[in-house]
Amino acid sequence: METIHNSWLPLFEKYSFDLDALYSTQMVCPDRQVYPPKHQIFRVFEMDINKIKIVLLGQDPYHGPDQAHGLSFSVPSFQKIPPSLRNIFKELKTCFPDRNYNFNNGNLERWFKEEDILLLNCSLTVEYGNPGSHMKIWEDFTNDAIHYISRKNPNCVFLLLGKFAQSKTLLISNQTNIVCAPHPSPLARGFIGSNCFTIAESILGYKIDWNI
Repeated sequence: METIHNSWLPLFEKYSFDLDALYSTQMVCPDRQVYPPKHQIFRVFEMDINKIKIVLLGQDPYHGPDQAHGLSFSVPSFQKIPPSLRNIFKELKTCFPDRNYNFNNGNLERWFKEEDILLLNCSLTVEYGNPGSHMKIWEDFTNDAIHYISRKNPNCVFLLLGKFAQSKTLLISNQTNIVCAPHPSPLARGFIGSNCFTIAESILGYKIDWNI
């Protein structure tokens, strides 16, 4: 289990989670695997809430084998880059052509560990092949987490991509620090050219190194 930073403890004290029960179905039904691995569920909460610069809000984890590892939009380095993340990389190159970014895998751990970007999903787990399957389990907690972040760290920027993420707008106290853009999925339109990362940096007042 991850070490939850003590800045989150007032939030966690309000909740209890039976993780063993959540993962128990996969013991008798191997085709109902739950992702990410149990020890990575609360990974994002290792970060000091006061250090968060940007919250990149996702919907729920990837629902295929060995993809989800506790960070929204991110996959381990050996995995193929998912389509939505590929478009995120494309937009970053469009926003900052002078920085010569070269994204050769989809592991965003450096964003999380070194750039203080909180890669938070609204559902922290998902069942194999069944997107949104655990949303009701986690939505109250993650809604509370979004509101908690906005109160404790009012200077961070919330990057809300797509209608689902944007439905969380009312949970955020500092409305001037919200950047909205279409979802980066190839099935959506308007994300490429949205300049969402340029706008986010403009609000922060300094550059982010988006290299991975």
